[in-house]
Amino acid sequence: MAGSFAAYAIFYGNLIQSNVASSMDAVRQQVNIRIKIIYATVNESEGCFVIYVKNIGHLPILNSSFPYMDLYVGPYKRAALYKYDPGSPRAGFFLILDADGDCVWEAGETAIFKAFYDRAPEGGELLYEVRICLRNGLGDSYLFTLPV
Repeated sequence: MAGSFAAYAIFYGNLIQSNVASSMDAVRQQVNIRIKIIYATVNESEGCFVIYVKNIGHLPILNSSFPYMDLYVGPYKRAALYKYDPGSPRAGFFLILDADGDCVWEAGETAIFKAFYDRAPEGGELLYEVRICLRNGLGDSYLFTLPV
């Protein structure tokens, strides 16, 4: 009986240790992956919002996680959701260009997000917002005005 109890205690002790290690890895990743929106504007000739975003964390963000990012852009409190699509530019989708073109958004690197709209932003709206949410739930937001 004592042997069964010992085996049971060792098994569940290892299970708890494994769960704690997994939780610590998740927390470490959240702390080490962070972004900061630096600037946003509109490019009317391309029909898109252009957003400059810096990876201020300590880990690279791989292109395999790009489809899990959410990007919201539009008039303040009425921003629309754009989904990632690296293919041909089309309304309602965005693409990401990293500075060196290797499809890895390295720590310290600024990436360019291009969010393509179907209707040009109207000059009557004074304030626009951008919000980016990464796969881990972290992100950043930024307010901007259209160029005059």
